[in-house]
Amino acid sequence: MPGWVIWAIVALALVVGEVLTPGLFFLGPVALAAVIAGIVDLLGGGAILQLIVFIGGSVASVALIRPIAKSHLRVPTALRTGTAALTGAKALVLQRVDDDGGRVKIGGEEWTARAYMEGQVYEPGTRVEVVKIEGATALVYQ
Repeated sequence: MPGWVIWAIVALALVVGEVLTPGLFFLGPVALAAVIAGIVDLLGGGAILQLIVFIGGSVASVALIRPIAKSHLRVPTALRTGTAALTGAKALVLQRVDDDGGRVKIGGEEWTARAYMEGQVYEPGTRVEVVKIEGATALVYQ
């Protein structure tokens, strides 16, 4: 079996692995290096040169392409919907908020709330930030 076919199979397997593990974006750049190593084989490069190109291409593509791709995977705050859009929002304490509960106003709506950090207490009028939403309860901190 020609070397370029083996590199093509390796690249295909890495692409399938990338598809099955979304969000990591690690196998995709390595698959690109396998394609380049296959091209080196087609151009007559020996096995050692192919291996060097594959290793160098893997390191370079993971180091250069992966950070760019991962930065594009983050969803901007403006595009978040539902309770995810409330994470990081500012809230006004309406009723005392502690470990057991309380009430806050987030963007014009009243929510039940609990202190995110155990032992914290926020009095009415305090401005807090929403850490996350659990069910219908906002976990807040100052």
